Amino acid sequence: MSYPPEANRKAMPSLTRKQKIASVTVIGLLAAGLGAYWYIGSQSVPESRILRPDDAAVVARGQQVYLANCASCHGSKLEGQANWRERNAQGMLPAPPHDESGHTWHHPDEMLFAITKYGVAKVTGMTDYQSAMPLYEGKLSDADIIAVLSWIKSQWPAEIRTQHDAVNQRAREG
Repeated sequence: MSYPPEANRKAMPSLTRKQKIASVTVIGLLAAGLGAYWYIGSQSVPESRILRPDDAAVVARGQQVYLANCASCHGSKLEGQANWRERNAQGMLPAPPHDESGHTWHHPDEMLFAITKYGVAKVTGMTDYQSAMPLYEGKLSDADIIAVLSWIKSQWPAEIRTQHDAVNQRAREG
């Protein structure tokens, strides 16, 4: 059964400009995440890049490094910046939360490591992607990056940690 064009317009309200931009942003982020997931899935994860949230020494070091390098944007309680899903006036996404309300735990260890070290643009191949997050290659050691990510994971509730472990398992099975 077909409806007259005017009936379709009434039944389906048009999207606002903000909704369209948000939709395109979400689709772009999903595409970037999928591309990075495929990239990482094609590579073996070195044991040294697997997070260690149960290693007290690694977690303690990670908290120190996080507070010194990450908390100014991502928050001392991992809360991120306001409106982190919406681009700011400069066209960049604000720092996301790293607690269970954010998307960090949706990504495997290797992706988190690569994004932290090299940045989203390099990991996803999106050369025009702009981000306020600094690249940590040459600024933090690989061990410090793992420590930070391990500390972040150690702060998640058990259920979220279990879900993240499943994400890692799927990535390893490729």
